[in-house]
Amino acid sequence: MSKTVSPWLALLIVLTAPLLSVIDVFIINVAIPSIKTGVHASDAQIQLVIAGYLLGYASFLITGGRMGDHYGRKSIFFWGMVGFTIFSCLCGISQTATQLNIVRFLQGISAAFMVPQAIAFIQVLFTDPSERSKAIGWFGISLGLASIIGQVLGGYFSGGHFFVAGWRLIFLVNLPIGLVSLWAAHRYLPETVRHQKTKMDITGVAILTLALFSLIYPLIQGRESGWPWWSFALLALSALIFAFFFFNQRKKKAMGKSPLIDEALFGFRDFNIGLLAVLFHFMMHTCYLLMSAVFLQNGLGLSPLVSGLYFVAPGLLFTFTSIAAAKLVPKYGTPVMQIGIAIIVLTFGLQIFYFKSGIGGITLFVLQALYGLGNGLVLPSLLNVTLRKMPAEFAGAAAGIYSTVQQTASALGICIIGGLFYYITEHTKSTQLAFHYGLAADIGCLVLVSILLKCLPKKVKS
Repeated sequence: MSKTVSPWLALLIVLTAPLLSVIDVFIINVAIPSIKTGVHASDAQIQLVIAGYLLGYASFLITGGRMGDHYGRKSIFFWGMVGFTIFSCLCGISQTATQLNIVRFLQGISAAFMVPQAIAFIQVLFTDPSERSKAIGWFGISLGLASIIGQVLGGYFSGGHFFVAGWRLIFLVNLPIGLVSLWAAHRYLPETVRHQKTKMDITGVAILTLALFSLIYPLIQGRESGWPWWSFALLALSALIFAFFFFNQRKKKAMGKSPLIDEALFGFRDFNIGLLAVLFHFMMHTCYLLMSAVFLQNGLGLSPLVSGLYFVAPGLLFTFTSIAAAKLVPKYGTPVMQIGIAIIVLTFGLQIFYFKSGIGGITLFVLQALYGLGNGLVLPSLLNVTLRKMPAEFAGAAAGIYSTVQQTASALGICIIGGLFYYITEHTKSTQLAFHYGLAADIGCLVLVSILLKCLPKKVKS
């Protein structure tokens, strides 16, 4: 590895991958009404614009990490970014909902190949534990901040008047960013050692993808179709496929082969509990941002641009408390995260009470901002809490599973809580009531996160 390359410069380059991938999830939220009109989509089709991307993303994250081991982190990062940039442009010129959803799925797959390399580069570039902790902290901060930036940019593009429909620029803007990232990666990013003795578990990838599709697709399309028999059949099939997948992985390991997921990873108690906390927190986080964006526009009648601007304060406070949490959580442990959860629950309770037609701008601003303040104490620290006791030899695989659970959780949040939101909206014609029910479901997720954190040791550092 080149000694002339600063680890922090390399980190800055590879962080474009998680930034772009997360922004591309949340930039859609504020633009949902514009995209729905632009491609004449149904509610289920518009949910797939987000969930389809997350499905492709989640299904191939572990594969992307393994290919980085096999072919080199720089190479996979580079070609993943190439695919992401191309498919982003194809999203921007899509004419129908079907075209958009197909290309979004492929865009998600491309993201799955470039994002794991960022986590892996942190492990390789930062050998000092304290420096590595800082780098992981910035990785977590970038993920949370990107979700807020996406909301703001989505409002700006979809609410403005340009030479093409504003929502198309949401995707086309990735072209110049992608080109700059590709140039920087080619010029400055060092290549890592390749481990080509390990064979790729192609059948494992196929089985896991089929299992995730059988779970997520009926949760989205089933509600739109009135829950026909095939939706329940697919859900039952997903359980069987997941069971077969883990049986298949165990069998391959017993035969001396390289499974996609090593079950030894799940022998670490903190890892298992942390993954469950990640599951419920990201279900809440992803769906809250979607519901907020729809409520601000359809419920309160705000323009996409004004709606997006209401996410600036949460983003700033999220950044501030994330940096504070990076110092406080190692010192005081999970109680710091519990304070963050309490702030979010309080904020949601106040939003249920105050978020109604005629709400004042200051109240709206403050309660939105409080969410960012509380979430900054929780979200970035989940990575450290989950992976803190993981041995070095499992670090890459564990990071891949963490990212897979995170993205699957986001898709499930859109499907389950988002499905509840759209169901109530459709049957009561009240976005406000639907938003309140969605917030109640989010509070339920937060209660589960809080219980799970209580099951972990108080101190983050052992």
